[in-house]
Order: sequence, then structure tokens, then C-alpha cells
Amino acid sequence: MAVPFVLIALVTMVDIVTPPDVHLGPFLVAAPALAASFAGPHLTAFVGAVAVLTQSLVAVRHTDVSDLNHTYQIVALILISAFVTFFAHLRERNELAVTQLRSVAEAAQRVVLWPLPVRSGPLRIASVYLAAEAEAQIGGDLYAAARTGDGTRLIIGDVRGKGLSAIGEAASVLGAFHALSRQESRLPDLVAHLEASVTPEQNFAVHDADDDEDLAESFVTAAILDIPDAGTELHLVSCGHPPPLLLRAGEAIPLHVRVPAPPLGLAQLVVTEHMTETFAFGVGDTLLLYTDGVIESRDRSGVFYPLRERAASRCGQGPENLLNSLCADLVRHAGGRLGDDAALVAIERLPTPG
Repeated sequence: MAVPFVLIALVTMVDIVTPPDVHLGPFLVAAPALAASFAGPHLTAFVGAVAVLTQSLVAVRHTDVSDLNHTYQIVALILISAFVTFFAHLRERNELAVTQLRSVAEAAQRVVLWPLPVRSGPLRIASVYLAAEAEAQIGGDLYAAARTGDGTRLIIGDVRGKGLSAIGEAASVLGAFHALSRQESRLPDLVAHLEASVTPEQNFAVHDADDDEDLAESFVTAAILDIPDAGTELHLVSCGHPPPLLLRAGEAIPLHVRVPAPPLGLAQLVVTEHMTETFAFGVGDTLLLYTDGVIESRDRSGVFYPLRERAASRCGQGPENLLNSLCADLVRHAGGRLGDDAALVAIERLPTPG
């Protein structure tokens, strides 16, 4: 805030010691223009008034305020100060609107994306959501965790599309997941109910054959997992989602399912059966779940982010440190701006207390 006043003082001192035929007054317009870039309209107007007063004093010292040259300089300074003050008012109003939008987005995120527990039985969990747009805090990516009778159930997914429709679809899937996780003991039954939450039966009744293309545009890729507290394994149903990475001994092993299911919302377009597949998940292992916004992020040369290699080099850091390191690396790879929302969840199995 002191910079505009220091600028006025410097220009004035130099203007005073220079010959009368040298006019440095036009440089004073930089002071209110600079103030308008960060200050409100009141401070900008005050800086403009100080600049006009200073220019008037310089005019009196050199010749007279009524001198035509100084008169034009003072009038121009008044007009420019008024102009930038008006734009400072517009900028302040827009910043207030953006602040309100961010607060609404943060509230929506807290409602839709319930925070994951740091501990769930023998699991230590960390999660992060990176919004592609600076003003947005949430989009179509989703994740959730719930305790069951014998362990922890998790979901990570990505809704096709953006905007309010994607947020509404994500809220629908997450609401169904939280409501059904404790009721459905079998993972395929839970996935079947999640499928119904994306494509309710009554919605299909109003579509004819010509609407198949529009109907197929609404779907959610998802990975749903059961991790029992006892044992050294996990159970996975993948619905068109990128495979989780198992981090173990400096390696990142993708957990590819043999029979992948279609994304949620597309199962009724094909004949399918949700199959659960089991993978080893022992003490000290870390499971990394992610959405395609991570692996589809490109650098300036168009190279995709090498998540598997970068994650393997960060084995043993713990879930929170792992995600912090990966996120910083991802943002650097993308040049500071992601092309799509990205979500990551890291789960580490700790020893079960005796």
C-alpha cells in the first residue's frame, strides 16, 4: 500500500529539481492505476487525490496553476483517477462474488464429499481432491469410506461431465453408498444397488430407441472395495475405472480385474454380472486409488502423467506424505493447471493390534 505514495513522492521530488520546461507530472497517473490493481475504490480515490494535490503544488512552484500545460495535466490526472476508481469498484465487487462462490463450493464439498477417516480399523487413510478450475472446489469426482461388520468399504469414482449435473450425480452415488454399505453384505449386491441409483428404472420407461445415445451419456466409472480387518487381502469390483495401484517394496502393481464391469449407468445396456476379485493386501502395503484426471494430465509436450512410475518411487512415505508429494509433482507436470478434476486416496494397512 505504500508503493503508490512512494511513487508520488519520487516523481514529485524529481519534478521539483528539474527545469520548468521538463514536465514529469504525467508519471503520477501510475500511482492511482497501481492502487486500483489491489486496493478498494476509497483508497484508490485517496491516492488519486494525493496525486492531483501534489501536481498542483508542483505547478505553483514552477509557474502557476493556471498555466495551460499544468492545467491539462491536472485535468487528465483527475479524469484518470476517477476512471481507475470506478474499475477498482468493479474489481472489488467481482472479488466478493468469487469469494461467495468459493464458500458455496466449499460447503457443497463438505456435504457431498464426506471427509474420509484418518483411521479405519487397521487402515490409515489419506485423500485429496484437486479441482481443475481455480474457483471450484468440487466436480464429478467422488470417494467415500464406510465401516462394515468385518472391515472397511471404499468407493472412488468419476462422473462423466462437469457442472451441477455431475455434482448431482456424484451426490446420488455417494448417498446410496453410505446408505447401503452397512445393509449389503455382498459387494456385487451393493454395486447393483449403486447401478440403480445412477439409472433408476423409471427413467428408462420414458426413453425410446432414439434416445439411447443421450441415455448412454450419463454414467459413472467406479472402483468399489472391501478390505477386511482380519487377513491380508482385499476384494474389488471395477466398473470401468482405472486399476488401483498396490505399492509394495518399491513397486507399483496395477490391480487389473479379469472381468471388468461397465460403468455405473451402462449395465442395463449390456448383459453383465458384477464379479468380485481378490488381491493380496498385507501389512505395510499401500493402496493408491485415483481418477482419470490424474493419469490423463499432460505436460506441455503432450506426455501423460506417469503415475505408476512416480508412485513407485515414493513407496514407504505414508498415505499423507505420498499424496502431498504426488499432488505437487502432478501440478508441476501439468504446468500449474489441470485439465480435469483429480482425486486420490491412499490406504496403508497397519499391523492389527493383538
